[in-house]
Amino acid sequence: MVDVILGLQWGDEGKGKIVDYFAKNYDVIARFQGGPNAGHTLYVNDKKIVLHQIPSGIFHENKVNLIGNGVVLDPVTLKKECESVAALGVDFRKNLFISERTHLILPTHRALDKASELSKGQDKIGSTLKGIGPAYMDKTGRNGLRVGDLLDNNFTTQYIKLRMKHQRLLDNFNFQDDITDWEEEFFDAIEFLKTLNIVNGEYFINEKINKGQRVLAEGAQGSMLDVDFGTFPFVTSSSTVSAGVCSGLGIAPQKIKDVIGITKAYCTRVGSGPFPTELSDATGDFIRNAGNEFGSTTGRPRRCGWIDMVALQFACMINGVTKIVMTKADILDSLEELKVCKSYLINGKEESRIPFQMNRLHIEPIYQSFTGWNTDISKVEIYDNMPEKMKTYIEYINHFLGIPVKFISNGPGREQIVTA
Repeated sequence: MVDVILGLQWGDEGKGKIVDYFAKNYDVIARFQGGPNAGHTLYVNDKKIVLHQIPSGIFHENKVNLIGNGVVLDPVTLKKECESVAALGVDFRKNLFISERTHLILPTHRALDKASELSKGQDKIGSTLKGIGPAYMDKTGRNGLRVGDLLDNNFTTQYIKLRMKHQRLLDNFNFQDDITDWEEEFFDAIEFLKTLNIVNGEYFINEKINKGQRVLAEGAQGSMLDVDFGTFPFVTSSSTVSAGVCSGLGIAPQKIKDVIGITKAYCTRVGSGPFPTELSDATGDFIRNAGNEFGSTTGRPRRCGWIDMVALQFACMINGVTKIVMTKADILDSLEELKVCKSYLINGKEESRIPFQMNRLHIEPIYQSFTGWNTDISKVEIYDNMPEKMKTYIEYINHFLGIPVKFISNGPGREQIVTA
């Protein structure tokens, strides 16, 4: 049996903490897509740690953590993360496994990412410059190198061949940066990676399922950044929705049971792209500062706005969401008024569906207003003790989506989650 946890917005919904919270109920935690552009923030013994590649169940002893074939892997980032978790007393060599079909991010992928983004000027998509897009392009172009290739005696030859191809592309961009240091670091990390548990991921995870073990599939980014269903072209390069679990881990659709969707009590976005409910005012600034809305991967300030039910309903539909976790509800504690976007006004017509190309349209959000609860909820442990005005806010969302908000995160701590 496989349950899925994924984001329902534009990423940064707090997936890391939620996966960490649920991990105790599972035997295997598996990442199925994305790369080091995703930063999952956890607090372990009051210490903040950000994971970019390792599944968020790594801090639970005797839990298997699998990096699936749908992920693109930066060996340098992985090595640094392994060193960080080891410093916290985690034996990563015992419970971290990597699918041999996982594609590698090379130094030249990072260079291509930077060169491509610079060439776009005002039309840049807001890439994290981690080499994600070029690595996925090589995957779909059937040029990429995979973790299993590291065990081949011809790996260096394969690397040089691909590097030369990349160099021709970089020459077209007139890219002048010296990546020699990147390559030295890369090959050092490659040697480290070869000492880890490299497995045939699809057989590995299906054997676990057939033995009755419980698997939690962990998504990165958010549904509205999906390469097919997100706000294209301002999207990531992989499938961030529940369908990506099957192709990203090698499991059949009927193995999936619950799809747990995560949304903030408000909405954020990093980088470029449409954002109908964005607040470019004092309220937006307040939410950003109160919620510490700065990218865990890039440090960039996140754009902030009210929760968007049109986008949320769309994300629930394409993912088959069965229950919802609401994070950062405590950030709204002191606001006098809250707003929820219930529909869009497009060309004078009220719409309740996500349009084909949001960035080509002027979208005016139509709001439902709520009175704020003006209460510190960070210490509340039982849903019945939540402020009535907050319950009204959540019940509206439940009714609108037809899917229950079952868990509410009311602080950054591992145990600051209230069951509704």
